[in-house]
Amino acid sequence: MNLPNKLTVARVIAVPFFVIAYLLGPKFLWCFWAALVLFIAASFTDMLDGKIARKRNLVTNFGKIMDPLADKILVYSAFCLMVGDGTVPGWMFIVILAREFAVSGMRTVAASEGIVIAAGMSGKIKTVLQMIAVPVLILAHALPQFGIIMIIGQVFLWASLIMTIYSGIEYISKNRKVFSQ
Repeated sequence: MNLPNKLTVARVIAVPFFVIAYLLGPKFLWCFWAALVLFIAASFTDMLDGKIARKRNLVTNFGKIMDPLADKILVYSAFCLMVGDGTVPGWMFIVILAREFAVSGMRTVAASEGIVIAAGMSGKIKTVLQMIAVPVLILAHALPQFGIIMIIGQVFLWASLIMTIYSGIEYISKNRKVFSQ
């Protein structure tokens, strides 16, 4: 297994530790800090694995499939936890998941027809906004005395929701032919 794929696997392995730290955060404030560090480190591996894979020509089918899946496992685990504590509204998480299922379903159908649907820039922006929103919202829990941090986190969360909807519409409109086959 090459280095980029190891980084992708490390991101997935980090998720249970992140979840445990986040869940312990209300009892032990330092755990929110641990969750924050774990999330940021795991997010950083997303950027790093792609750069290394492209620079060293180490792009693999495993990486093409697992890298975006690892991102989703990390980010949506965080959103799920945040629905549980009221930081993220449940309906918002459902909209985000619905877009992911729709796009993943389209990609699966397209792949069965030999068509590859590449990630678009709007989807990448959505992911970046989500990966900013989560640590800011965790930081808001670690520093509740600074209410402005929660407001900033919510702004990024709403921006990511808008990009989620936009990128979903863009994927569907650009790839309508997948539905007609």
